[in-house]
Amino acid sequence: MINLQRLGMFVAVVEAGSFTGAAQTLGLTKAVVSFNIKQLEEALSVSLLTRSTRRVSPTDSGERFYHRCLQLLQDAESALEEVRSDHAGLSGLLRITTTAEYGVRVIVPALADFAAKHPQLRIQHVSSSKNDDLITGRFDVAIRLGHLADSSHHARLIDQFDILAVAAPRYLNTLAVPSIRNLAQLAAAKWIAHSRLSTPLSWQVTAPDGENVLLNASHSARVMADSAASLLAFALAGAGVAILPAWLVQDEIAKGRLVQVLPDHHFPRQGIYALYPNTRHVPEKVRAFIDFLHARVAAAHSTPLSDAAR
Repeated sequence: MINLQRLGMFVAVVEAGSFTGAAQTLGLTKAVVSFNIKQLEEALSVSLLTRSTRRVSPTDSGERFYHRCLQLLQDAESALEEVRSDHAGLSGLLRITTTAEYGVRVIVPALADFAAKHPQLRIQHVSSSKNDDLITGRFDVAIRLGHLADSSHHARLIDQFDILAVAAPRYLNTLAVPSIRNLAQLAAAKWIAHSRLSTPLSWQVTAPDGENVLLNASHSARVMADSAASLLAFALAGAGVAILPAWLVQDEIAKGRLVQVLPDHHFPRQGIYALYPNTRHVPEKVRAFIDFLHARVAAAHSTPLSDAAR
């Protein structure tokens, strides 16, 4: 019989790239880790690792086994936490990844309140502008904004938000006519584009008469960046026009630091989703946090403070 402790050691060795690193992570000796990996390979009759003077790497079989181990360990932890939560409330570690911008504005305050309700639960929040893999990153939940690509993970819609074309007055004042009055002028503007979007310079726009129009920028982007925060900073500096979430730019528009361009034209609304691994046992901590976040956002929309959650 293969024990879970040995599977955990194997995962640690693969992720550390060495027996020494894995031993330090696990708080064990190198000899103990090495012995258990050897026993694991003998039990499976398969070589899981290739060893060199500098690094330990998984074999092809070891790579496949590594991903299965991650799933098995996560399922086991989920089952244990579910049993514990029946008697002692939520416990263990809740690991969540979000973009930095939405994380700071919405998710971190929600996590703080959720943690206060469940004092035995540990929270780890990871900010990333990339769509990190949930399984290899060992994330319980990922908050994704925009349109979801096909995925094997479960997804729950948390909220929706508008996206707005914005520019700073200092940029608009450089134009021959200090405003943008139609889609042709918008297409010809200097664009600040999001480098992680598949079509950052092409958008479906709903005109005031309800007609759907395809907007294509006339020129390549003047500036590209990989985060909404960077796009916002470029826009505030007068680098051109950017399309950004309403919840990120509303305060800047209210202060006059940004201007919404063509406010009578509407870009497609975007979704905010909670993704979680498609496992046999969904941890109670995951279900509880997603329910908590959904209820919190819904409640915020029903109050004058709803802008904080948009």
